[in-house]
Amino acid sequence: MDHLLARIERECMLLARHQVMVNRNVEGQPLERSAYLLISRLEAEGPMSIGQLADAFKLDTSTVNRQVAALLRGGLAERIVDPDGGLARKLRATEEGRRRLAADRERYCRGIERVLGDWSPDERRELLDVLTRFNRSIEDAQDTAWPRPDLATGARTAE
Repeated sequence: MDHLLARIERECMLLARHQVMVNRNVEGQPLERSAYLLISRLEAEGPMSIGQLADAFKLDTSTVNRQVAALLRGGLAERIVDPDGGLARKLRATEEGRRRLAADRERYCRGIERVLGDWSPDERRELLDVLTRFNRSIEDAQDTAWPRPDLATGARTAE
């Protein structure tokens, strides 16, 4: 095995671990990882059917059904008539789902700020550029792009 690839894999594992650790010992109930991802996708794309979510995440429909059922039970998402006139019902995040997502995202950002506190703006931009390139390479390999909202304007882009 390429030792450089093994080291990259280890750093990716540690990065995922650090994100989970941000939510330890916090007030309130942080979203489960699957809820965070699903609500993030609904926030970025707008209402989606279970089939569309399954395609977007490259998961079996039954898996997404279970995850969506938990969102519905928790009042984090709701079923609506397709705004585009389609036959399938779609899901959208509720106000509570969006509020909880925003609270978790803020908590993650505060954790990142603590870590990057002494990094220059150029170093932060470099990290963003490398992470974005890495994620886009994953998306290309999986043939599925994650929409990226322009945080300044709120406009969505599927890059």
